[in-house]
Amino acid sequence: MSGWMDEAMKELKPWIGRVRIVEDDVGLMAVRRAASTFNLDPASFERGTELPPHWFTLFFAETIVQSELGPDGHPNKGIVLPPIPMPRRMGAGRRVTVKGRLRAGEPAVKKAEVANIVPKSGRSGDIFILTMRHTIEQHGKVIAIDENDAIYRPAVPPGQKTTATVATQARTDHAWSDKTNVTNTLNFRFSSLTWNAHRIHYDGDYTRSEEGYPALVSNGGLSMHLMTDAALRHGRGTLTNYTTRLVHPIWVGDLIDVRGREQEDGRLSIWAADKNGVLCGEMDLEFAS
Repeated sequence: MSGWMDEAMKELKPWIGRVRIVEDDVGLMAVRRAASTFNLDPASFERGTELPPHWFTLFFAETIVQSELGPDGHPNKGIVLPPIPMPRRMGAGRRVTVKGRLRAGEPAVKKAEVANIVPKSGRSGDIFILTMRHTIEQHGKVIAIDENDAIYRPAVPPGQKTTATVATQARTDHAWSDKTNVTNTLNFRFSSLTWNAHRIHYDGDYTRSEEGYPALVSNGGLSMHLMTDAALRHGRGTLTNYTTRLVHPIWVGDLIDVRGREQEDGRLSIWAADKNGVLCGEMDLEFAS
């Protein structure tokens, strides 16, 4: 680990353990907008309706005022998240325990805790890994515990491409496959639902010149959502746990191909590939009978 990272951690360590409370009314119209985004009948959702087990990720967005957004569209450092001294941030993985389901139109809270900050030096250079633990509660009961990781990387030199991810081919031993076109409109609507203003999802010039990507990057939360949707279509029982690891971007305008094996002993293994068969994400899920 680099010496400068040791110095940075002196300022960052006091953030570990901090908790921020975010309230949400899980509004009925927001629920219906989410339903329409994923081709479900909006009218089938009424006040009190139980939502799909992973939909808690669509709510509890931070209401940061416009003047407090940074150049990448995320909130300025030190407002919601620790002031990690690296400009590029992307979601990497998630570990979720599902204990219940949110109900539409009823108040709920998210307790957002800075669980850990880890500096690392490796093949792709210096990075920080931020782990947030989100505890979702409604009517005093825990609905879900969601630990998610974000990787912070240095800026890309002007005119260069990012080298942070290495493409590997996805396995082809799947029993089933679900494909979804990640259109501009789907990516936009998901980012709007989750109040995600990160410019790599909609600003092509910024994405290429500042972040070094060849095209707009599909929202990582959208990839995880579509993977979980596919798992729920093919899985049996009640979803209790899942872990996700994102390993390569999906570009807006391409497709996501979610592949899976047959469920065995309550466990289901799935993975996602892009249109070229490149592995983009992996997920392991557990179901109770």
